[in-house]
Amino acid sequence: MEVIPAIDLLEGNCVRLNQGNYDQVTEFCSDPVKQALIWQEKGASRLHLVDLDGAKTGLPLNDKSIKAITSALEIPVQIGGGIRTRARADELLSYGVDRVILGTVAIEDPQLVLNLAKEYPERIIVGIDAKKGKVATRGWINESNISAKQLTKSLNGSGIAAIITTDISTDGMLNGPNIEALKEISQVSDVPVIASGGVSCIADLILLLQLQQSYGVTGVIIGRALYDGAVDLKEAIIATRNGYIQDSPSTNIFIA
Repeated sequence: MEVIPAIDLLEGNCVRLNQGNYDQVTEFCSDPVKQALIWQEKGASRLHLVDLDGAKTGLPLNDKSIKAITSALEIPVQIGGGIRTRARADELLSYGVDRVILGTVAIEDPQLVLNLAKEYPERIIVGIDAKKGKVATRGWINESNISAKQLTKSLNGSGIAAIITTDISTDGMLNGPNIEALKEISQVSDVPVIASGGVSCIADLILLLQLQQSYGVTGVIIGRALYDGAVDLKEAIIATRNGYIQDSPSTNIFIA
């Protein structure tokens, strides 16, 4: 299972929101390039970027930081937030971004998702952000009438590379991932699923790792837990690669 550190960009800074609330912002670093290099040095195989300004307003306010990050890193970068047109997807991919994540547009213009997935094989991901089972759009500000499960089913056969599913109620709260919601999405998806939101400790990764073989959950995005120090990225990567957590020289917890 791939462990993917996240950087959320707001006005050029590295921040985290609680449950997507723009009024509850915690700033962790004023230099996102420096932070991105730290995650790369700690062994990350991929970086997850979220353009929070783009998600909320649709405006490309963080492009300077995005370009600087993709130029500085050797590992691939995936990005979501405010990507609602072909022009914007083309623009970000031209910056050296490996994969773009479409969210709102999957509800508002599903044909665009199909077209982009065909034009850019393995480079289009759909982000399904849900609250109480319903898909939220426009930076989690609006709630649709479409369930996360319905949207997942509609994407089968679309040619997208993966689905990132986020349970908004757990995001940034460090209360653990919503395992049942992940199972529900994974069971109806024909593409790999990447979990996002709620990871608070290595034990949470043990639970997620058990979903890999049976449910097709192939990756996990971690944000606040890394910044707060609750999870060490190197330890998380070793745990998910080797299938065990070493708590001490004499105590191992093995993952079946």
